[in-house]
Amino acid sequence: MSLQIRSNEPLESHSTWRIGGPADFFCAPESVAELREALDWAASRGLPAHIIGGGSNTLFADRGVRGLVIKLAAGFGRILVDSPFIRVEAGAYAPCVARRAALAGLRGLEHVAGIPGTFGGLVFMNGGSLRRSLSENLVEIEAIDRRSGEFCTLPAGECGFHYRRSMFQEGRWIITGATLKLTPDDAWGIHREMLAIMRERRGKFPRHLPNCGSVFKNDTTIYEEFGPPGKIVESLGFKGLRFGHLQVSEKHANFIVNLGGATAAEVLDLTGRIKQTFADRTGRTLTEEFCRLGDF
Repeated sequence: MSLQIRSNEPLESHSTWRIGGPADFFCAPESVAELREALDWAASRGLPAHIIGGGSNTLFADRGVRGLVIKLAAGFGRILVDSPFIRVEAGAYAPCVARRAALAGLRGLEHVAGIPGTFGGLVFMNGGSLRRSLSENLVEIEAIDRRSGEFCTLPAGECGFHYRRSMFQEGRWIITGATLKLTPDDAWGIHREMLAIMRERRGKFPRHLPNCGSVFKNDTTIYEEFGPPGKIVESLGFKGLRFGHLQVSEKHANFIVNLGGATAAEVLDLTGRIKQTFADRTGRTLTEEFCRLGDF
C-alpha cells in the first residue's frame, strides 16, 4: 500500500482552532486513486471514513474521531486555468485559487481571497464573503458517490446550493474538485480589488490567534431585523469577554479565539450561552456555521 496511514493522530494540529483529540487513523491522499485506496482500506475494516480539508470551520471533539480521517489538502491541490474556466482540486488553498484567477485576468473569486480554507470545504459549505457565495461561479463538481463508489461529474445547478448550504452536507458525496467559469477582466484591476479586500479583513478579523472563522451563520431573515452575527453578539454584551481558555474576539464578535488550551466542550458551552441569550431576548435562533466532527 503506497498510502501512509497513521494512528492516534492529534487533530488539534489539523485545526485552525487548535482544538481536538486524536483520530484513530489518519491519512492525506494526493490523488483520486489514493483517496479510493483510503476509502477501500476503511471499508475493509468496517471503519467510518471522514473527509476534512484545512481544518477551518470545523470543531473536532475532545475525545477525538473514531475511524479514518482523510485530509484533502496541499497534495490534492492542483489548479488548471483554461480561460474563462478554472479547474480546482479539493485540497487547493482558497486564497491561492483566488490569486491564480487574478493572475490569469479572471474576475469572480476576489471575495474568497482572505478565506483560510480549502477549496473543497468552500464548495461543501457554499462559502464566500461580502454576502457572496462560491456557487455563483461553479459550473460542475467532481465527486465520489459513497453509496456506489463511482466517480461522477455533477452540474452545479443540481447540487442544491443555497446560502452556506449544499447537498454535499448530507454526506453522500466526497468532493474531489470543481470547475468554475469566471469573467475575463484586467488582471491589475482584479489584483487591486483583492488587495483592498485583504486590507479590510486584516483590520476587522483576528488573524494571529487560533479561530475557526465565522462562528454563526448570517441568516438573511435575522439579518434584516437584527443585523449581521457580529453585531448581534456584540449587542448581547459578549464582545471581548473571556470564558475559560476562549475569548470572543475584541476585533469582531463573530469570531471566538483560542487563547491556549481551549477544548471543544468550552466552545460548545460558550456558543450555547450566546445562542440562549439571543433566544431569550428575541425568540429567534442563531445557527453555528462550523461543523462538528468526532465523538461528542
